[in-house]
Amino acid sequence: MDVKLLNPFIEAVNSVLPQLGFQSIETKAVTQKTGKLSFNGVVLTLGIVGDKKGNVVYSIDLEGAKNIASIMMMGMPVEEFDDMAQSALSELSNMLTANATINFSNKGITVDISVPTLMHGEKIELSLNKEEILEVTFDIDGVKLSIDLAMD
Repeated sequence: MDVKLLNPFIEAVNSVLPQLGFQSIETKAVTQKTGKLSFNGVVLTLGIVGDKKGNVVYSIDLEGAKNIASIMMMGMPVEEFDDMAQSALSELSNMLTANATINFSNKGITVDISVPTLMHGEKIELSLNKEEILEVTFDIDGVKLSIDLAMD
């Protein structure tokens, strides 16, 4: 898979998150994976269809997800990962992926996205539509956010 397919998502993170009040966004690493993915914390998956097809997966540990939800809710404390916090993270995945689709469109690639599926817990395992997966990790105000992309 072409690593350039990650660029619209990296651009989306760097464009959208500052608008929501995040101060420090640092791209940490890009890695290649194969096979099943395993997560602890919060996982959001979205399908991508159109000129390119695949899946994007956002993952954050539970405490990081609560911190991000708090910032998105104007600093309201988030003690439990309740419906409101889950809604905030789902909306964040929509915003990031929609922005990435705009970035793809600017490169002449037309794609559309599904609604997000949110899961949280321990030992979440996912198999994506492609064996080859690219992952980019970010440090966002001290919170690790990973984006895994499986796309043709």
